Amino acid sequence: MTATLPIDVILPDLINTLRDAGRAVLQAPPGAGKTTRVPLAMLEAGLTDGKILMLEPRRLAARAAADRMAMTLGQKTGQTVGYRIRGDSTVGQNTRIEVVTEGILTRMLQDAPDLPGVGAVIFDEFHERSLNADLGLALCLEVADALRDDLILLAMSATLDAAPVAEVMQAPILTSAGQSFEVTPNWLPKPIPKEKRFEAAMADLILRALSEAEGSLLAFLPGEGEIRRTLSLIEPLLPTGTTVHPLFGAMDFKAQRAAITPSKQRKVVLATSIAETSLTIPDIRIVVDGGRSRRAQFDAASGMSRLVTERVTRAEATQRMGRAGRVAPGTAYKLWTKGEDGALAAFPPPEIASGDLAGFTLELSLWGSGESLRFVTPPHEGRLKEAQSLLQMLGTLDENLRITDHGRALARQPLHPRLAHMLVTAGKQAAPLAALLAERDPLRNRGTDLALRMRALNDPNAFADAHRGTLARIRDEAKRLRRSAPDRPPLDLGDMAALAYPDRIGLRRTGDAPRFVLSGGKGAILPPGDALSGHRLIVATDLDGDPREARVRQAVAFSDSALEALFGDQIKWQNICQWSKRSRSVQSRQQLVFGALVLEDKHWPDASDEDVARAMLDGISELGLNPSRAAQRLMARAALMGKYFPDLSETHLMTTLEDWLLPHLTGVRSQADWKAFDILPALQSLLGWDNTQTLDRAVPGHFETPLGRKIAIDYDEATPGISVRLQEMFGVTRHPMVGQTPLQVTLLSPAQRPVQVTSDLPRFWATSYEDVRKDMRGQYPKHPWPEDPTQADPTLRAKPRK
Repeated sequence: MTATLPIDVILPDLINTLRDAGRAVLQAPPGAGKTTRVPLAMLEAGLTDGKILMLEPRRLAARAAADRMAMTLGQKTGQTVGYRIRGDSTVGQNTRIEVVTEGILTRMLQDAPDLPGVGAVIFDEFHERSLNADLGLALCLEVADALRDDLILLAMSATLDAAPVAEVMQAPILTSAGQSFEVTPNWLPKPIPKEKRFEAAMADLILRALSEAEGSLLAFLPGEGEIRRTLSLIEPLLPTGTTVHPLFGAMDFKAQRAAITPSKQRKVVLATSIAETSLTIPDIRIVVDGGRSRRAQFDAASGMSRLVTERVTRAEATQRMGRAGRVAPGTAYKLWTKGEDGALAAFPPPEIASGDLAGFTLELSLWGSGESLRFVTPPHEGRLKEAQSLLQMLGTLDENLRITDHGRALARQPLHPRLAHMLVTAGKQAAPLAALLAERDPLRNRGTDLALRMRALNDPNAFADAHRGTLARIRDEAKRLRRSAPDRPPLDLGDMAALAYPDRIGLRRTGDAPRFVLSGGKGAILPPGDALSGHRLIVATDLDGDPREARVRQAVAFSDSALEALFGDQIKWQNICQWSKRSRSVQSRQQLVFGALVLEDKHWPDASDEDVARAMLDGISELGLNPSRAAQRLMARAALMGKYFPDLSETHLMTTLEDWLLPHLTGVRSQADWKAFDILPALQSLLGWDNTQTLDRAVPGHFETPLGRKIAIDYDEATPGISVRLQEMFGVTRHPMVGQTPLQVTLLSPAQRPVQVTSDLPRFWATSYEDVRKDMRGQYPKHPWPEDPTQADPTLRAKPRK
């Protein structure tokens, strides 16, 4: 081997552990040399007679690692060490180490679960936690347990949270201390002003780093747009003899190699996270970290994925910083303060927790069952169900969630299930569109029309603003896809797009703004003045993922006839009665629907009373209960009966409307009807005769005075009460009660004005009555005011004339 690297110290222990246990988790800091040293050490130790597969998360890293190991052996790539990535491979009959991208392993396992000829699988940079890596590890663990107890498994990373991985693998953890060279961190003295653009701040920090430190520089930015804008700012100001190179995933491989190839000149590499791991860029002594990372997030509610830019985690920052210490002591400049550094999250979220699970779910279905698989982070059950619904819509899963023959055909395509469905169904003609939809947009700021992109693909010279490298990649991929696709009858562009996105067929809403409702139920809007704004139907192939109303970034015109031809079996007439919030009434309609799209709509005159009543329940849920005065009293009385009596609280009644109110709603179909409706008979029916009798005995609705007059008891307040003429209560020596609760009695003067409120009438007669009598005798001399009211007869009359 070549010069000593930090990983070399731990290699003997690693080899012995793998020989004894067959599994291990290896932690080694950035620059330790694990990617290129470990596979060669395993080969030299003769751990296995089979091939050693090493998984890399990125194509550039896979090729670079294979080239580096082959160079170490003094050979060409494709002899002892080779690689396989999508669309490219360099392997030979004598290849013992294959560096592959993660999807390659999944395909190998699905084709031959016992992995014939493979003796060991290494998961490099496992901290990135891609879906394919998590799935590949889970499948390998099941294979090792059930079919191949000799299969060696190794997970490696510089910044891995190792304990959960070791637990699921049931493997020991080995740690390699130290790194190649020390890297000195530098933070900003104060936060970037809010008004300063990110690219301007990055340009300033890059130029400062070049003036303060020696060697070439690697800067981390979140995406191509930020790279190009930063490049335009620094290029005129770079020191003489300094070259600058962009590095991002969408570049062709030749341009990528130019960025990582040794150079005699000082160079600046502006890169995305593609340069975080598994790459040694010679002469890099300086890292400038913008502190941002772009990752895909999947919104299960909208069924859409979108790229979001987030703060880096501490693990990612450590990986990036380590790039400066590969060949010599280095310096890392961070575009944030030391105080902000402490607030960074520890690790990035695994893709299984935030990404699109459609392809993952299809692979699980093809495997047979994912229930027994051991995942470091198990997939969310709700997200799996969302993915299964999409796969059923595409015909890849049957009603029992078993994979169909169509699903097996789709799984063999290196595409998202949507695009694979389109390619298999539409055939070779769909290959260019599938390749286009899988790539970044080759036309920026040219509206949303997908047809324009297809024309650029066919005639790039006609579009001066087209991204030539992207168009070239799309054409190359289309050629490859066409080879595996069947021949099918011709289809329009919109037809093919609809096959991939049956849930994103959009119907224009009424109004001037180009707003659409999508067949999946969400809303979408075209940019103002877009060429597709006037179309009744579109297929949205790219959305920004806003869960309320997504902005359409790419779409194609569609037609009613095409919708009928492709999805006629899913277009149906349905009769509906529904509450309209706009008209505040029940609307009875006959509608021709496809998913959430209403293609035709007309009045339905034959709606039954029950249909109307059920729809009215939704209106009542919006309008509220609106009880009459008498109904309120009944509800208040029932509340005093305790938990064993029927619950007439408004909260309970609103949640059980169908149980007690539905039979009484005949003829009620609007807000006005509801305002005039009295729920008292429905409540009385709900109680029934027995409960009503019990209620009348325990909590009566009326109080009967000694004169036999019935007075309604007021139950609106916390204590039930009555208002009654004082003289009418003469002779009453026991206070009136409702159950165990004393009535609050408001005693009135002959003029019906309150003179006393009491909850203890005998006490009132014995104490306060004398003062009331003195006051009232003068005001109402014609009415009786006896000295002892307990012995007087009740009356509503004045004293008889003498």
